[in-house]
Amino acid sequence: MDYKETITWLFNQLPMYQRIGKAAYKADLSNTIYILDALGNPEKKIRAIHIAGTNGKGSVSHMIASVLQEAGYSTGLYTSPHLKDFRERIKINGQLIPEDEVIRFVKANKDTFTSIESSFFEMTVGMAFDYFAKQKVDFAVIETGLGGRLDSTNLCHPVISIITNIGIDHTEFLGDSLKKIAIEKAGIIKAGIPVIVGKHDSQVDEVFEQTCSRLKSPLYFAEDDLELREFLSEDDNTLTMDVWYKNNDIITGLKSSLLGNYQKENIRTALRSIELLKENNIIEVSNYQVTVGVENTINNTGFYGRWQKLSNNPVTICDTAHNVDGIKAIVNQLGELTFNHLHFVIGMVKDKDAFGILTLLPNNATYYFCKPDIPRGIDSLELAELGFKAGLNGKSYNSVMQAYHSAKNNAGFNDLVFIGGSTFVVAEVI
Repeated sequence: MDYKETITWLFNQLPMYQRIGKAAYKADLSNTIYILDALGNPEKKIRAIHIAGTNGKGSVSHMIASVLQEAGYSTGLYTSPHLKDFRERIKINGQLIPEDEVIRFVKANKDTFTSIESSFFEMTVGMAFDYFAKQKVDFAVIETGLGGRLDSTNLCHPVISIITNIGIDHTEFLGDSLKKIAIEKAGIIKAGIPVIVGKHDSQVDEVFEQTCSRLKSPLYFAEDDLELREFLSEDDNTLTMDVWYKNNDIITGLKSSLLGNYQKENIRTALRSIELLKENNIIEVSNYQVTVGVENTINNTGFYGRWQKLSNNPVTICDTAHNVDGIKAIVNQLGELTFNHLHFVIGMVKDKDAFGILTLLPNNATYYFCKPDIPRGIDSLELAELGFKAGLNGKSYNSVMQAYHSAKNNAGFNDLVFIGGSTFVVAEVI
């Protein structure tokens, strides 16, 4: 098979959660264990930084990887889903896994995958661990796919475990309360391995405290020790802030090109994790390398789709936020902008609380309801009907791009076009 045929086989031959949803989810790790055993247990040959959380884990993963790259470490990065190219999921120092390597891996292991009916995610995790081990990376930054306890990535051997935050998402798999979801995310905590939690939450702190106490794993909350003090900058394309750690100003004028307001929480979590790695003598990183790493996250790692400005005429912004907490953050930031009228291109997938999310959106905007081009996507007419019930006005469109072009054409001077609701909607536009 050539590369295109190999990718088609990966996407279509076996279940893939991102495309079909619940039918692809497997509530045990037996297949992944089997695959990794067949590969010679590459997970034991890499030092992992393992990251879970409802929101922000992709941002934290990319920032940490960028800082490690700036410090001279060979850094693997495994994330999901991808926006344009499957190979975005597996990178070393920002470089996508080569097409030939994808072909080789699938060809060498296809019979194994078929015999156990492994899922897309199980195969991809095996590919990432195998590639990182073969390339002898210094560190592998590993983002969980779904949950934590039963996620295929949870077979990695971390030097630190990071949980960004806990929110309501994927309730059919992880539970219908913050505590149940926290228990699943806490499943990545390993005995004796230090843990960073991004922020306190009175409903779930006890879960992490009890888990870490039982496993004798040191627990730190990022917001206890690290503070970001933002100040006004003449550059609209960066966030600028001072970093205070344990009451000391360790970095002055840190800049980040990740512009979402929610990124401040992610930056804090990433920087606190870096400090812990330094204090435990796992890495040597200067404050200058931290500064440059955060500032160059997009260029170093190819991280896109988070409060990303696509054009200035009309001003067009996209963001992959797709659950209640993420959408709340988006709505809050939209409320801080100045524009005449908002044109909102929105599509969603079936396993989200679509109506609950739609009720959070401003009702003085024009909506362009569309269906992302995957089987999990909500039909645009169905989404529009839910939108109307939520008090939103707009039309349904046959495709994401039709909706996007219509919004652009309808936008007047000083209007704003926003694209969101699903990673897959943003992926099609980008």
